[in-house]
Amino acid sequence: MDDAVVRAMARWPDVPDCHGWLALTRRGEWRVGAQRERIAHAGLTEFINRNYLPDAGGAWYFQNGPQRVWVSLDYTPLVYRLEPTLPVQFAAHTGTTAQTIRRILVDELGSLLVVTDLGPGLVDDRDLPAALQLLRSTTGRPIEEAFAAPYEDLKFGPEEIVVESLASSSIESTLGFRRRATPIPTDS
Repeated sequence: MDDAVVRAMARWPDVPDCHGWLALTRRGEWRVGAQRERIAHAGLTEFINRNYLPDAGGAWYFQNGPQRVWVSLDYTPLVYRLEPTLPVQFAAHTGTTAQTIRRILVDELGSLLVVTDLGPGLVDDRDLPAALQLLRSTTGRPIEEAFAAPYEDLKFGPEEIVVESLASSSIESTLGFRRRATPIPTDS
């Protein structure tokens, strides 16, 4: 978190939270307002990325100075891109490179999900062709056949991480995050 943000939090501790204003898309783009306009300003995007965090309950927020801005997630709290390096590495939409891949999952829609030391995230669909080349069938069958029912064991990357199947309806409970932060009721 930026030092200026920490100082602002100390100076103005009682600024109310903001809900329903900021969203993260499946491609790692920040969107604002009811019209979900894309944030195109690079400096603002970098500021949000540096100050984007989870709370203890798995909801994600952007600490905007003294104000906590809760983020609505289109799918996952992070969106990963493949880094063009070897060994296999992922970088989050925030620009931070993951150090450890802990889990690889595929949902019934064909979305590839990664859990790293940074947290759970969706692999950007623009990187799926390259990521699919890192999948291997344990029986040697072509990947296209391995994805057919019944689900066949797959492994990912040089470390051969077992690929797990996951229902999209259970990603929040399985991966420990919340797509929507619930506002705290105020006394009236």
